[in-house]
Amino acid sequence: MGKDVEVGEHEYSAKDYQDPPPADLFDAEELTKWSFYRAIIAEFIATLLFLYITVLTVIGYKSQTDPAHSSDQCGGVGILGIAWAFGGMIFVLVYCTAGISGGHINPAVTFGLFLARKVTLPRAFMYIVAQCLGAVCGCGLVKAFQKTYYNTYGGGANELADGYSKGTGLGAEIIGTFVLVYTVFSATDPKRNARDSHVPVLAPLPIGFAVFMVHLATIPITGTGINPARSFGAAVMYGKEKAWDDQWLFWVGPMIGAAIAAFYHQFVLRAGAVKALGSSRSM
Repeated sequence: MGKDVEVGEHEYSAKDYQDPPPADLFDAEELTKWSFYRAIIAEFIATLLFLYITVLTVIGYKSQTDPAHSSDQCGGVGILGIAWAFGGMIFVLVYCTAGISGGHINPAVTFGLFLARKVTLPRAFMYIVAQCLGAVCGCGLVKAFQKTYYNTYGGGANELADGYSKGTGLGAEIIGTFVLVYTVFSATDPKRNARDSHVPVLAPLPIGFAVFMVHLATIPITGTGINPARSFGAAVMYGKEKAWDDQWLFWVGPMIGAAIAAFYHQFVLRAGAVKALGSSRSM
């Protein structure tokens, strides 16, 4: 098949890829298919596993560095280890579920893909519900197995750190989520997939690495949300006032970041606005 080739001043623009058609806002037919419900189950289980492993890691680190029980403040996995736990689990779970549900595991990712017309409204809604329920159940398992540690060390709940304004926390969540969702769009771009045959296999890697890098930057500020389901599930099971006071940051920030990433990729990098304008003029 022909590829975009540039020789001297001559450019040949024959496509070697095909953009999938935009998803309908509502598709009644998909509600009758088992694949739709299988994908919802996959999102639920993936988010459950994600919260179970990552919240356990956070609580384990805090317990190992608690001055009341240990004099070694350099013990445990550290912030680097926590970031690896979050990024590594996203890499694993996206790899496992990408072929079933798309491997969203995050309402912000689902929202961004919905705005880009990659998924229908019913699918986006059910994914977000499944992700939130999975997050609650994942944190519930941690609390059931280690209730004392869970309550003592904050339950892995996201909270704005002392010394930071709500504006700073909101900005951190917006930018962090933008990095993640922008990476998702780029890693799954059909144009990139067509030119680099290894990209579909490696797509979970940059997505997981984006989560890792954002955690390194924003753990000291908000504990790193960038995933409303992760923040919601931890807040529900922890149940303390501080976690709920800041909860809006971990919904508004990621949704804004996801929307900006969707707009940037679709209408700037992929020139969606230019294509739409050209199509309207040709009519």
